[in-house]
Amino acid sequence: MIKILFISLGCDKNLVDTEMMLGMLVQKGYTVTDDEAKADVVIVNTCCFINDAKQESINTLLEMAQLRENGSIKALVAAGCLAQRYKEEIQTEIPEVDAIVGTTAIDAITDAVEAVLSGTAKNYIEDINRKPVYDKNRIVTTGGHFAYLKIAEGCDKHCSYCIIPKVRGNYRSIPMESLVDQARRLVAFGVKELILVAQETTIYGVDLYGKKSLPELLHKLCGIEGLYWIRILYCYPEEITDELIDTIKQEEKICNYLDIPIQHASDSVLKRMGRRTTRQELADIVTKLRAAIPDICLRTTLITGFPGETEEEHESLISFIDEMEFDRLGVFPYSPEENTPAAEFANQIPDEIKSDRQADLMGLQQMIAFDKAKDMEGKRLLVMVEGKVPDENVYAARSYKDAPNVDGYVFIQTARELMTGDFVRVRITGAYEYDLIGEIDDEFTE
Repeated sequence: MIKILFISLGCDKNLVDTEMMLGMLVQKGYTVTDDEAKADVVIVNTCCFINDAKQESINTLLEMAQLRENGSIKALVAAGCLAQRYKEEIQTEIPEVDAIVGTTAIDAITDAVEAVLSGTAKNYIEDINRKPVYDKNRIVTTGGHFAYLKIAEGCDKHCSYCIIPKVRGNYRSIPMESLVDQARRLVAFGVKELILVAQETTIYGVDLYGKKSLPELLHKLCGIEGLYWIRILYCYPEEITDELIDTIKQEEKICNYLDIPIQHASDSVLKRMGRRTTRQELADIVTKLRAAIPDICLRTTLITGFPGETEEEHESLISFIDEMEFDRLGVFPYSPEENTPAAEFANQIPDEIKSDRQADLMGLQQMIAFDKAKDMEGKRLLVMVEGKVPDENVYAARSYKDAPNVDGYVFIQTARELMTGDFVRVRITGAYEYDLIGEIDDEFTE
């Protein structure tokens, strides 16, 4: 029995591809292991979005190449964005890699494994604008109680710092019927929360249906019995419509949570980035969302140290964050990516200044987040149990305000036995940095 170790790096969208490939392999009779000592084949689904992700992918391939060289494994396959972007370099610099599977060729994964095991290895690279692959046998790796639903592939925005359109292609929506079918299968498997992802979720359907169809998709997903929560990530602010806001407001299953990556708030920096918003437009959409849905939780991401960013532009971003008080916020130092316009811009910022500016922003956000957490004391929330803290009667849970792996937790102390995926009602009794502390409140009903 051939055993396969699958290492998935990068974003949640990459993870969906991994789960699709796992399903295809298991259907062909392969077994999956998480122990490299027992693996016959290692597949690394790589990432190259920013330099740190690229380096992690390279280091992982090099580590696995040592196992291939000493005979511990029979085959090594590189898949995903780094493999797509640097296929020639990988073949030259890491000859232990037996086959490369591109971003749009994941349905060839079983062929690739069979080929390398039979000694007839070849690479599987398709047109990056090929129709997205959907496989019904996807295997969920997130624990079973939540799963990501990738609703589109690629991107048309062409921001000056981003390589994604060159490795993932143009924006291609996945047909609505395929998504609803996939969602039903995931819920039947036990999934209670679906997290919608794409390079951009807000323009879903424009290419297939001639209009923004995310609200229609959301209504259909809300009709699935057994599905409790729907969370939407990666909403470009300029594409958020009144119809989408109304849908979130009306549908009880949709979490009052939006991830809106704004990247910056200085008009001059936004223009150099190729973004399509201004500071005032960003403020307007945040104000509109909070007016329509007062308890909405807003997450954003920023890039600091973009080429040419002056101290004045940095201060402009700080003042905007101070004014907007986002509930959740992440900051990434600018990473120059080859073959992107921004990598060739003049006045590249030294790493030390990038780090200092990142610290400025995160220091401010920490104060905002801690104040918001403190304000939650005495309030009541419905939370989903994520797991138990070892050797303690304490459970970690998430509220509608918390996306997995990026936001905080609600810790519940109780002697009651809870299971991962259970929903319980809690009263918040305290706050600790980014996390909340609560106790079960049986008297609380929504």
